[in-house]
Amino acid sequence: MQLRGASADALAALSEVLESKLQGGTDAARVGDDLFTVAGLLRAEPGLRRVATDVSVDASAKQGLIREIFADKVDAASLDILTEAVARRWTVSRDLPDSLEHLSEVSIVKSAGSDSSRLSDELFAFASVVSDNPSLRDALSDPARSRDDKAALVASLLEDKALPATVRLAQQSLAGTYRTVSTALTTYQQVAATVHGQRVATVRVAHPLAEADRQRLTDALSRQYDRQLHLNVVIDPDVIGGIRVEIGDDVIDGTVANRLDEARRKLAG
Repeated sequence: MQLRGASADALAALSEVLESKLQGGTDAARVGDDLFTVAGLLRAEPGLRRVATDVSVDASAKQGLIREIFADKVDAASLDILTEAVARRWTVSRDLPDSLEHLSEVSIVKSAGSDSSRLSDELFAFASVVSDNPSLRDALSDPARSRDDKAALVASLLEDKALPATVRLAQQSLAGTYRTVSTALTTYQQVAATVHGQRVATVRVAHPLAEADRQRLTDALSRQYDRQLHLNVVIDPDVIGGIRVEIGDDVIDGTVANRLDEARRKLAG
């Protein structure tokens, strides 16, 4: 998440508060749900958002207002994070709900505990299903359908098959705060990787990788980037053979298709 100036400092401080709360045994899933709900309310109520981020209003007054509104609606740990948030300075008012939503994503990722790798795999798998299924993609983006209806559809697809954290994030992707559901799911994968000190590598191959080959590739890329990587493997017959790796803006293309394209360009030249 890219923020500037005071907002970047505020998010860093709030991240530390969140980490302290979670280490103290707070229900990470509940905090995630609370912060996401409040982020949505702040976007929907510009008057409240302006007051919450107005530097001319005394911090204690803003904190009192937040306690009055949310004391009986959110977990005590969530309320502490919210009161800390409104006491901070924000570069622009929209950075407050954006930051709360980011903290929500982090909290839900952490709720998966030792299943974090499974969470990343499930998010990637669901994103692939959405991408490859136009009717599902249309259903999830249909403005005529309520968000509750879309959330129920997601639940019917994932419940009893995926982690609760996966279901929560998949349903959050429907909120419209990201350009598309697929963009939201990709962002959540990156958040999950960052939370665990990893980066995401998307690997395209013509055929599934054997587990030993997958592990060797993971180890080699992790050494090259000096960070543990989480591999998302995409089976793409168009690569013909070889492998294509995408890590952020870096692309390592060792596919047969790419070599054939290079040969054609040389012949054409």
